[in-house]
Amino acid sequence: MPSVTVNSAGRSPAVARGLAWPVTLDLPEDATIGDVKSALAKRCPKFYKERQKISVKDDRKALDDATRLADVSSELAVKDLGPQISWRTVFMIEYVGPLIIHPLIYNLPRIFYGGPVQHSRLQQYVYAMVLLHFLKREIETVFVHRFSHATMPFRNIFKNSAHYHLLSGLLLAYSVYSPPFSAPSPYIRGTVRDDPTWLNAYAAAWLFAELSNLHTHLTLRSLRPEGTTKRAVPYGYGFDLVSCPNYFFEICAWVVITLMTGSYAAWLFLVVGTGQMALWALKKHKAYKKEFGTEYPKGRKAMIPYIF
Repeated sequence: MPSVTVNSAGRSPAVARGLAWPVTLDLPEDATIGDVKSALAKRCPKFYKERQKISVKDDRKALDDATRLADVSSELAVKDLGPQISWRTVFMIEYVGPLIIHPLIYNLPRIFYGGPVQHSRLQQYVYAMVLLHFLKREIETVFVHRFSHATMPFRNIFKNSAHYHLLSGLLLAYSVYSPPFSAPSPYIRGTVRDDPTWLNAYAAAWLFAELSNLHTHLTLRSLRPEGTTKRAVPYGYGFDLVSCPNYFFEICAWVVITLMTGSYAAWLFLVVGTGQMALWALKKHKAYKKEFGTEYPKGRKAMIPYIF
């Protein structure tokens, strides 16, 4: 039974100061990096696997849990990533913000605007669309998504949630449900923003984008067996043109709301969200091409068909 030496990357992890560094572990011949993490966690339960980042000494790149120790010739180093929180919990916290904020501002205008607001058809449509969007996201988080990484650092929850709670939550709701968008407002009354035909057309476009987004999420789910991090080349609806059609259809849904309202808050959320999703899409696109090589379709773009 071979042994492996694990040192601390930088200062000894505060949560694992009970361990004598470097730590020598006796592991089976076919042991992996995941087994190293499990062995360290067994010696110090507070230093659980998700908190650990293991790399070759003097190299910052994390080793995958499936990497065999036989393929790693150098001494290992472990870094404490800090307290972790599951990605599923992160998503649920992010999306619940707008689900609370929008009803509060919509139904309690006296508190936020100092008086009543006679809601226009536009406000009613946007209210329903925003709530349905984030309710869909919560349902997908619980029943559809399968995560390649189980957790992320707890401290990041505040940064991640701010995007949704502040931009698509507080700022969007305060702008769209305000008196300038109400039924008596000249911005609404007698314009296409109060025309049921116009509103229904945009609602249909929004519904198409939302259902298309759901379809892509179901496709991605089907590629990853439960409890694994397996990756495969996705094909079919949307994926024949771009690597991340889920992001493309999400953008389309928010474009509808932005065009419907013309709100500065909707434009801001759309621009910021599109920029962030573009970065994610490009990263995933490059990862697909690197992992699958010539098997990956050459004609695909990252996020926007034929463009990007």
